[in-house]
Amino acid sequence: MFILSFIIAYLIGSISFSYLMTKKIKKVDIRKYGSGNAGATNTLRVLGVGPAICVLLLDVLKGVIAILLAKAMHLDPWAVAVTGLFAIIGHNFPVFFGFKGGKGVATTIGVFAMLSFLPTLIAGIVAIAVILITRFVSLGSLILIILTPIISWWFKNLPLSYIYVDALIALLAVWQHRTNIKRLIRGEENKLGQKGA
Repeated sequence: MFILSFIIAYLIGSISFSYLMTKKIKKVDIRKYGSGNAGATNTLRVLGVGPAICVLLLDVLKGVIAILLAKAMHLDPWAVAVTGLFAIIGHNFPVFFGFKGGKGVATTIGVFAMLSFLPTLIAGIVAIAVILITRFVSLGSLILIILTPIISWWFKNLPLSYIYVDALIALLAVWQHRTNIKRLIRGEENKLGQKGA
């Protein structure tokens, strides 16, 4: 049963709303514009605020649906958390779009919120503050994703499986943002509202 949950979550994650919306509105492949990333931030650069908010909410919803699915199937906590991981993997490496997707931040937020809501909320407030101060979305995203499992561990009231999988998701996010991290170090990262190359 858990394998079916993983497969469905991956397929749900593989629906690239930024790609579909950009194709619908501009008839172009979003992965060839802006930062080249199929996610909400690049949708903001290419299409503007409204479509970006829609993409953000839909991508978050993918993570939420994946966890709800796993819980509806009465899976154990490990399988529930790993189902969320598969939704994020689907977003990052979508089977429907040549395995070239986004970086999984919004879908991760959906998964984290369902697994550990309060730690995610606290980390999210810190991340928003960082983004408002620095205007670096990538930095805020990394802070949110890295802080969530740390805060979850500190709370000590969540299944260890959730915390361990959250930490694995954080490692995946760091890997996905490796080029952003290099640009941040060099002072070359795009800021919020700045057009990509």
